[in-house]
Amino acid sequence: MTAKELAEILGVSPTAVSFALNGKPGISTKTRNRIKDAALEYGLIIPGEHTGKGPVPRTIYLIYYQKSGLLLPILPFSNEVSEGVEQAAAAAGCSVHILHVGSTEQLTVQLEELSHLGEGGVILFGTDMSEEDFRPLSFQKIPIVLLDNHFYSSKVDSVTINNVDSAYAAASYLIRKKHVMPGYLHSSYPISNFEERRLGFERALVHHGYSRSAYIRHTLASSIEGACADMLRVLEEKDALASCYFADNDFIAIGAMKAFREKGYRIPEDISVIGFDDIDLCNYTEPGLTTVHVPKKYMGMIAAQRLLTNLENKDYYPINIRISTNLVVRGSVK
Repeated sequence: MTAKELAEILGVSPTAVSFALNGKPGISTKTRNRIKDAALEYGLIIPGEHTGKGPVPRTIYLIYYQKSGLLLPILPFSNEVSEGVEQAAAAAGCSVHILHVGSTEQLTVQLEELSHLGEGGVILFGTDMSEEDFRPLSFQKIPIVLLDNHFYSSKVDSVTINNVDSAYAAASYLIRKKHVMPGYLHSSYPISNFEERRLGFERALVHHGYSRSAYIRHTLASSIEGACADMLRVLEEKDALASCYFADNDFIAIGAMKAFREKGYRIPEDISVIGFDDIDLCNYTEPGLTTVHVPKKYMGMIAAQRLLTNLENKDYYPINIRISTNLVVRGSVK
């Protein structure tokens, strides 16, 4: 039984379960007691409460940091990451508690509170973090594994996507298929993943004999509807177009495809598109979206395994683990 499953049974949020099991304010006494009674009934370990038999149980706190509501891809990504973390935790006899924070200040307070419990560690889902956001957190007194981001000045473990090589492979595939210089659908919302993908894209251009400064680039919102609206403006203004594009993520790719179709362009006959992430919707677009598959569940598993290793071995050196990807070919490239 996980905290998420308990929340579903009781009809409350995972955050409410976390608050109740960690003795945090923010919920009523009635709700707190109801959750704790159910946790005991279902055999869910309550942080800070131990039977005295065997070692103190470990707890993984999976914290989602999202300072902006604009980063829509976090939702489909987070569900699979959570599954991976919970699978690895269950194999080790640990519990998982999921928390959400929206600022560095909230995160600092949360980490300080968790450090006082002393029996677990944190996986910090930091897609939406900048180095300035992370810097004050680097020396917290609790083991941390940073997931889906990495900062060169940090002193903690991190598990990230191999964005540079993945974008390089996707752009190279476009070049080999189309025999032209591809264009780039770039997110207007800046995160480190997108910057690394841009770097990989440009490396592919140079490798295949093109100039890294001469490609066509359109800057679009990172949501489907936002990207569609932005791409429609590009088309209405009759900006130069490429015959194929690499997009920072699937939401941008799908939104751009929608705009192309509305203006009469055929996909892939007139314009080919490759996305990144392989969200479920890629199977249902017309045509299906060729994209880079990110093993999100596996990333969660690796982050949890590394955190558990660090909890058992206090003397360790931080590492950055980069997870490789696969290109999934569908109908959007011909």
